[in-house]
Amino acid sequence: MSDISDYMNKLGEQARKAAAHLARVTTKEKKLALESIARVIDENRSSLLEENEKDLQTGEQNGLDAALLDRLALNESRMDSMLEGILQVANLPDPIGEITDLKYRPTGIQVGKMRVPLGVVGIIYESRPNVTADAAALCLMSGNAAILRGGSEAIHSNKAIAKCIAQGLESAGLPSTSVQVVETTDRAAVGALITMPEYVDVIVPRGGKGLIERVSNEASVPVIKHLDGICHVYIDDDADNKKAIDVAFNAKTHRYGTCNTMETLLVSKLKAAEVLPELAVKYSEEGVELRGCQLSRDILPQAKPATEEDWKTEYLAPILSIRIVDGLDEAIEHINTYSSKHTDSIITENFTKARRFLNEVDSSSVMVNASTRFADGFEYGLGAEIGISTDKFHARGPVGLEGLTSQKYVVLGDGHIRE
Repeated sequence: MSDISDYMNKLGEQARKAAAHLARVTTKEKKLALESIARVIDENRSSLLEENEKDLQTGEQNGLDAALLDRLALNESRMDSMLEGILQVANLPDPIGEITDLKYRPTGIQVGKMRVPLGVVGIIYESRPNVTADAAALCLMSGNAAILRGGSEAIHSNKAIAKCIAQGLESAGLPSTSVQVVETTDRAAVGALITMPEYVDVIVPRGGKGLIERVSNEASVPVIKHLDGICHVYIDDDADNKKAIDVAFNAKTHRYGTCNTMETLLVSKLKAAEVLPELAVKYSEEGVELRGCQLSRDILPQAKPATEEDWKTEYLAPILSIRIVDGLDEAIEHINTYSSKHTDSIITENFTKARRFLNEVDSSSVMVNASTRFADGFEYGLGAEIGISTDKFHARGPVGLEGLTSQKYVVLGDGHIRE
């Protein structure tokens, strides 16, 4: 344990030193560094895919389920998305140094707020190796140093990506320690990382509920988090049937292992007989298991009975719970009772109902006539995202550049003294 502590303290010291350097770096230098990182990753596609294959083979041998293997896998398309995310971040407006709300006070001083980096960001994540590149890009562009601790199942992929990032940083003249990947799979490293407030300013956990609960309970560093993604789509009385079917199908089947995948479908009584049979056929073709309330099972007898636990469950699998509700009031009540406050969507052509849904559903992303799968930093134009927060402080929803900054007051005077 002492070896782990020494190792993590060394990473922390290096990160803190790198953060001080990054605070002086210009927008142009950060942009060049990100372009350099993207170039090195692109040049090393083959070796990255080879290292990822090692992780996939180990995962299969260790019995990882299909959803986790899907999150772990890299391919040419995901490599393209990774590079696109880095370059998109590089071309975003740099928030650092922005001064807002600058106002004269009666004394003659000017008071405003300046956006500044958080400092050192610790990110703990599972499976997805693309998070390594996403996190590096966002932290660098927002002027933060990063300590990244990926899951043991992705250790080869993460180390390979980290090597590319270090090469890109060095070629751009920035400290390679600006982004550091924890190279041990010892779980004690997580415990050390989340209890180093002298080195780490914020922790972002990305992974299963167990990981995030552990980090939330044990951390002595502020945490940006969401525990789970119990997302809903509500098909309203005034929904367009085609839109409803398309959105409900996409929200569930586009990818199963993501936090913005729909887990519960709510349907108004007036629409249930019109949309559920066609949806059931489409879900069946994709191998989705349906679990329903009694009213929905009257229409879909093949569905298994849903229990109270189903409304509280993030499946991350081809399983969908269905409930028929009386209307908008009951749909909102169900969502605010069982939602994890991640993402919820209404399908309706009624403007008034859409406005009510937006106002009354207490989630970090609320949508009208759109798939919950859009709840993503890349889709929101943030570039990549560092994670999604369902807390109300300090950031909420997908966390991009601005979510990785803070503000400090600045006062401008010209020899002013307080009388």
